[in-house]
Amino acid sequence: MNSPDPIQQNTIVKQIMGKSVVSVDSSITATNAAKMMEDTGVGAIVVLENNMPVGIVTDRDFAIKITAHSYPIDTPVRRIMSSPLISIDPDSDLWVASDLMSTRNVRKLPVIDDDKVVGMITSSDLVKHIADH
Repeated sequence: MNSPDPIQQNTIVKQIMGKSVVSVDSSITATNAAKMMEDTGVGAIVVLENNMPVGIVTDRDFAIKITAHSYPIDTPVRRIMSSPLISIDPDSDLWVASDLMSTRNVRKLPVIDDDKVVGMITSSDLVKHIADH
């Protein structure tokens, strides 16, 4: 007998999201953001302006954007962030998260509740959830 599809079990984003999220002000330098990412072991940082999430900087942004444009290392992260921020609500179904990642070609979705970042869900989180179920 086949087991049910794990994403059809009404699992919601907040059940599998990571709760450890690093966020920085948009004026921080790319170098300082990269050091924070290395120190905390994360692959993405949410960028804030006036304490509101406005973008995201991923390890890929550093590899591609800084190199492709020859930006100096003291470039503010606002110049390399991906914006507008593609995010998801913590009570959204995993199908919604999966579809959003696929259609928008992103691997990391900040989870936002009342304009506050409460977590991060990644394509790896979805794959792990499916593998575990």
